[in-house]
Amino acid sequence: MRSFASDNNSGVHPLVMQALINANDGHAVGYGDDEWTSKAVLKLKEIFGNEASPFFVFNGTGANSVALQAVTRPFNSILCAETAHINVDECGAPGRMTGCSIVTIPTEDGKLTPELTKPHLHNFGVCHHSQPKAVYISQVSELGTIYTVEEVKAISDLLHSYNMYLHMDGARLANACAYLNCSMKEITVDAGVDILSFGGTKNGMMMGEAVISFRPEVTENLAYIRKQSAQLASKLRYMSAQFLPYLENNLWLENALHANKCALKLAEAMSKFDEIKFTQKIESNQLFFILPADVLAKLQEKYFFYVWNDARNEARLVTSWDTTDEDIDSFIATLDQIMRSR
Repeated sequence: MRSFASDNNSGVHPLVMQALINANDGHAVGYGDDEWTSKAVLKLKEIFGNEASPFFVFNGTGANSVALQAVTRPFNSILCAETAHINVDECGAPGRMTGCSIVTIPTEDGKLTPELTKPHLHNFGVCHHSQPKAVYISQVSELGTIYTVEEVKAISDLLHSYNMYLHMDGARLANACAYLNCSMKEITVDAGVDILSFGGTKNGMMMGEAVISFRPEVTENLAYIRKQSAQLASKLRYMSAQFLPYLENNLWLENALHANKCALKLAEAMSKFDEIKFTQKIESNQLFFILPADVLAKLQEKYFFYVWNDARNEARLVTSWDTTDEDIDSFIATLDQIMRSR
């Protein structure tokens, strides 16, 4: 099966798979006291700075839940965009595991701004109200849009003035850096992010994410939170080993650049059809567009992808590190055939 449904559907990069095979040699101490985990931690510190403290976890929902527990108490509230993954796609896990209220903010493009956020920063010190403590942003956003370094910095400056924390969900951080032509440190640490969910599963890894804290007081209890949240792997070497080839020689960037490039090529080919209207800026590896319902239905007979908004026939396509020109050409040929037969 080849599809444009999600970069979660793509395979594992051969270099990552080989690293897993190499790690599967003999015995190693469990729970992260192994050489692969030590090397991966050092590599992440090299990228993000010595203040970075990485904790490897199983998946993105787990990473977000662990990260947000580290910066909140149950009487706090967490602010996010209405379209945020923690609000829409994580079965309420972050809210349940933190005990916090999740306060959603409507946005047109999936991105928060200081202007959208500040009206929700009130009732501090009033015991009848949840106390705002953290803001969650996704980089890339759930609508495929990307925060600039300046935009992230503006949000973090606002939050820090209220003694709050900024959590970034970096499931597609590589795609953002590829688009912005910046380093991962520039868009996180240097921009004031306090804690990061760093993902690789969507960009060539098999599984595993890293919660990376940039604040000592946040790092203090992360080991216990990870364990209590059932996110500490006994054979941790199989997660951490993947990060070595992923981070070495900029494989993460190579994969993301390819995915982004494929999205632009796909969008360019789709734009020749008058019936297609793109609903968001094309900045990453995700395309959001509107098509007549009958065309979408016929396309889905051959290709697996998600209809994002049934009410207005909006769908999403996602390219991956392993998307090929043949994948794109075949999709466009099918779309063209459907359009001609209407």
